[in-house]
Amino acid sequence: MIGVEIRLKNLTKKFPNRNKRAPGEVTAVSDFTFVIPDGKLTALLGPSGCGKSTTLNLICGLERPSSGQIFFGAQDVTRLAPEHRGVGMVFQNYALYPHLTVRQNIRFPLENLKGKDRLSREEMDRRVEEAAAQVQIGELMDRRPRELSGGQQQRAAIARALAKRPHVLLLDEPLSNLDARLRLQTREEIRRIQKETQITTVFVTHDQEEAMSISDQIAVMREGVLLQAGWPQQVYDSPDNLFVARFLGTPPINVFAGRVQKGRLWIGDKPVLEAAGAADGPVTVGVRPEGFWLRPDGPFQCGFGGLEVMGRDVSVVCTHDACETGTLRAIVGADSRVEPVSGTVRFALKPEKTFLFEPDTGKRIFLPGQRREGYEEK
Repeated sequence: MIGVEIRLKNLTKKFPNRNKRAPGEVTAVSDFTFVIPDGKLTALLGPSGCGKSTTLNLICGLERPSSGQIFFGAQDVTRLAPEHRGVGMVFQNYALYPHLTVRQNIRFPLENLKGKDRLSREEMDRRVEEAAAQVQIGELMDRRPRELSGGQQQRAAIARALAKRPHVLLLDEPLSNLDARLRLQTREEIRRIQKETQITTVFVTHDQEEAMSISDQIAVMREGVLLQAGWPQQVYDSPDNLFVARFLGTPPINVFAGRVQKGRLWIGDKPVLEAAGAADGPVTVGVRPEGFWLRPDGPFQCGFGGLEVMGRDVSVVCTHDACETGTLRAIVGADSRVEPVSGTVRFALKPEKTFLFEPDTGKRIFLPGQRREGYEEK
């Protein structure tokens, strides 16, 4: 299989507003410009209703854009019918035919190929067996969907998509119907298959852990707008704005009301970090849970709430008046000794894990040394 680069250029999709009290149109995808690299796995990530599934349907051809263009390599496929785009689609509910066996389900799209794409019976059999082997369900070929587990159904749906030998594989929330253990196993299988086939894959999910763990690049969306894209660790380490910072990370980022005064960052009534180069004034502060050092003389003092042991790490639950939720979590090593004094615990903040944002817009305020090489502000 050979993948293809996908370029989305100023892509916009509007739907009629069904709310009679607010006539007009609803914009699901807004001026979306993005490149999906050839042979890589890209995740479209965001909350429900952010436009990620609509973007996937536009790539597939199930929806037509209101404006903008879609390119597969050098070919403009914006108005091309779905069956001529060379895409394989795996839906959230798998969409397997219940009265057909696994073999028949995988074979079904091949039997509908026409003209120059029509295959011989022998070629169809070969492709079915090859696709089944790729997803490791060869022993399940004579079962019907009701006789399969959720993970097995998911593999059968992927095999059906792969049998067409598409240039692009599109996965719409493919793991949402699986339990936690099976979800982990299946996402590893998806990554293995993608690496083996080198097919360009677009993976839609609202689960940031899924996206971070298997993707070559992620694109974070909100209300139809692309907020930030990059390789997962880069986006996590250097969020463009407060929404992206909040959306990525488990436990979530700790958010505080703060201020910059004379080159120092203040949270509450204490200066906690150098902030040379930042303008004086109020700021929103985000600190990743792993951004705290336990220090008896640390400048950041919190009320001690308790410990949550997580094996190799310990989550120190604390309280602070400036914290957005009142409660914050600091992740420290399991060998760290937490010894609260008079019900308090003190930390120093790691500069590379502490981010400043404009209070009104949520836009990132970069401190000297925080801007990564090759980073381009959007």
